[in-house]
Amino acid sequence: MNAPSASSLPSRADIEAAAQLVYREFPPTPQYRWPLLERRLGAECWLKHENHTPVGAFKIRGGLAYFAQLAQRNELPREVVSATRGNHGQSIAWAARAHGVACTIVVPLGNSVEKNAAMRALGATLIEHGEDFQSAREHALQLADARGAHMVPSYHAALVCGVATYWMELLRAAPHLDVVYVPIGLGSGACAAIAAKLALDHPARVVGVVSRHATTYADSLAAGRVVPAPVSTMLADGVAVRVADEQALAVLARHLDHVVQVDDAEVAAAVRALFADTHNVAEGAGAAALAGALQEGAQLAGQAVGLALTGGNVDAEVFARVLLGAH
Repeated sequence: MNAPSASSLPSRADIEAAAQLVYREFPPTPQYRWPLLERRLGAECWLKHENHTPVGAFKIRGGLAYFAQLAQRNELPREVVSATRGNHGQSIAWAARAHGVACTIVVPLGNSVEKNAAMRALGATLIEHGEDFQSAREHALQLADARGAHMVPSYHAALVCGVATYWMELLRAAPHLDVVYVPIGLGSGACAAIAAKLALDHPARVVGVVSRHATTYADSLAAGRVVPAPVSTMLADGVAVRVADEQALAVLARHLDHVVQVDDAEVAAAVRALFADTHNVAEGAGAAALAGALQEGAQLAGQAVGLALTGGNVDAEVFARVLLGAH
């Protein structure tokens, strides 16, 4: 694959080359029309199952593309360091293991027990530090500098290129989609949706979904600059970001149709809906796209809607509480 610059969006050729890397590891994930989900939403609905990747989330695609770019440039380091709430860390750990590179991941205190266990199972050394993702990220940067290790960012054009492969799969499978909903964490998923849309010259509108308890992207888009915002979501850890990424923000500001804010109660309801209607497990951020679509359901009648179930890595205890309506 070619190596797009850190701030650019990948081309169609870049995304197609990244897809070939991805498919060496696993096949394209399915997208289904679930009748009960369509009845609930009141519109034609295609659900993209990124919870069906080998790490249970879409991020693995980005890690594979990022490490392939390092290898292509003969820049594979002896060690990588990164920060995560879980899915990005699994992606980096998976790709680092495949390339024989040592991997250290920093997570905030109180992070998902099961995501932590999954990263360790992939060979990552885990360090718990700070109260939120931003604190963990700052510590990871200091650690990488002190060790002379390569810091893998959570937003980069190569990550976007890999993630865009799933959006290209969906847009090709359902070329008539009118609108797609995508959760915004640090921005790779939403920017990847935009990259795939532009690469295919697809007319679908891209709607970003953020947590009402982590509004840095909504606030930053409104202000036209990065605006940090406190994080208080107790359920959608995958979008629990305090400081928007400037590069991602520039892409989203130009191409995003609009942003929907969903609270934890709406996310919990979407988790329950996905389990009831499809018998798929969704983590909080993984259900955010559906939560956003349901909030705007009255506007979607007669349209074809695409949703990303971006991940299913939720701790069993949390999932049980959600299903029982205790969240």
